[in-house]
Amino acid sequence: MRCLFGFLCVCAAILASCAADSPVVPPLPDPSCEGLYGEPNMNTGLSTDVCFARIEGNESWTTSVWDTAAIAQLRSGTLENPPTVLTEDPYEGTVDLQPEQDALCAVMLAGELSYRLETFESVTAAEAAGGIVTHGGACGACSSLEDLAAYVETPDQTGPVRQCALDNLGGALEELDDCIQAAMGFTPPCGRIYAYSVLNSARECRSLCFEHFDSPYNEEDGSLNPCLQCDDDNSGAVFKGVAGRTRRTTGVPAAICRPCETIWRVDHRYD
Repeated sequence: MRCLFGFLCVCAAILASCAADSPVVPPLPDPSCEGLYGEPNMNTGLSTDVCFARIEGNESWTTSVWDTAAIAQLRSGTLENPPTVLTEDPYEGTVDLQPEQDALCAVMLAGELSYRLETFESVTAAEAAGGIVTHGGACGACSSLEDLAAYVETPDQTGPVRQCALDNLGGALEELDDCIQAAMGFTPPCGRIYAYSVLNSARECRSLCFEHFDSPYNEEDGSLNPCLQCDDDNSGAVFKGVAGRTRRTTGVPAAICRPCETIWRVDHRYD
C-alpha cells in the first residue's frame, strides 16, 4: 500500500520498530535471553556458572522462592473441576490432546480454599477474567496446584521416576502409576500420564537409556544426553498435550538444564 503522508509513515515505522524491540512481559518466555535455566545437582553435568534459576534478557527474572508453608498452601486448596484419570494410552492416538499451542492455564479463585482451572488464549484474556496464570499451554492432567507442589518439592524428578520404571519392568500400569504417585506426590491424573510416558519411553528408548544410565543429564554444550533426548523426541509432545503443566511452562527449575528462552516466567501468587 502506498504511503500518502510521508511524516506519518515515518512515525508508524518508528513505532513498529519500537514494538518489535520492546521486551516480552512475563509470564511469557523471553526470546532475548541467553544461557541455560535450571537447578544443577551432581547428576546434571553442568555447574551453576552456566545453568541457574535466573533469566537474563531484556530484563532479569528469578523464580519464586518456596518454603514449607507456601508448599503446604498449594496442597491445601480444593480443585473444583479436576481432570479425569486416563483409561487409554494417549501414545496409541486414542485420546484427544490439548490443541491450544498458544494458550495458557489460569487459576480462578472460587473461595478461600477452593479454585477452578481454565484455559485462556492470552495473558490479557486471563487477567481480564480475574485469572492467575499458573503455566503456559492449555490446562491438563498436571495443572493442579497440588501437582505444582510436587514439581517444586523435587527438582530432580528423573531419579525417582526412573527408579519406579526399573522396579516395575514388565509390571502392570497401575503398579508403575502407584509408585510414581508415592515417590512424587502427584495427583492420580498426573501420575497416570507420567506412567504412560514412562512406558512409551521404555518402548522407544530402552537400549539408549540403559547405555546412558549413568550419563550426566546434560552434555557439556548444554544439550541433553541421548536417553533424555530420545525421551523428549518420542514422549515429550504427547506428555505436554495431556499433562498441561511442565517445568518449562511453569518456570520451576529442574536438575535438567534447558534453554532459557523456553521458560515461562510465572510468578506463583495465588491470593
